[in-house]
Amino acid sequence: MLADLELATSTISLPAQASLFTQGEEARCLYLICSGYLKLTAGRPQDKQMIVRVAGPGSMLGLYAVLSHGVHEVSAESLTPAQLRPVERDRFLAFLRAHKEAQMRAVQCICQEYRFALQDACRIALAETVAARLSRLLLELAHQIGEHLPEGGFRFPLLLTHEEMASMACTTRETVTRTLGQFRKEGWISIEDGLITLQDPEHLQAVV
Repeated sequence: MLADLELATSTISLPAQASLFTQGEEARCLYLICSGYLKLTAGRPQDKQMIVRVAGPGSMLGLYAVLSHGVHEVSAESLTPAQLRPVERDRFLAFLRAHKEAQMRAVQCICQEYRFALQDACRIALAETVAARLSRLLLELAHQIGEHLPEGGFRFPLLLTHEEMASMACTTRETVTRTLGQFRKEGWISIEDGLITLQDPEHLQAVV
């Protein structure tokens, strides 16, 4: 199966802050992320945009749009230099028809996208305080792009600005900065060399 996928794709490189596709474009390809991180946003560039999620290595972008022969529902922009493997829609559909294991993986990815959307809705609608919304956001990022540490915490690259985190947590940049500072003071998180470590995810979960 991997050999067939290798034949159907080639590797492309994307510099940081480069657009991969934009919302409303016809989905001619889906993209497998080999390395690097991209952010997915919804909304028109001239209006307010919402960051939907951050995607890292192993993620598939554009799967739903390709399967539905539709358009991209979000825009994708690289946060770091990235390597991706684009798969043309017709080749990918032929690949799915030939491999049942790939069909199951595609279903799992669609379910994962649904879970991410549900997490976004819960973060915005159910968390009553900024601390709760920011705690939920940090835990989501930890599970989406982070590594689990032997001592029980999580570590992931701090790719989003405080302003972007504020957008996702429905608050202001100043409030995010102040709340992260409080989390650090409590010993729940640490930030060093562009990495954020959730040292006490249990307390963050309790805030949620």
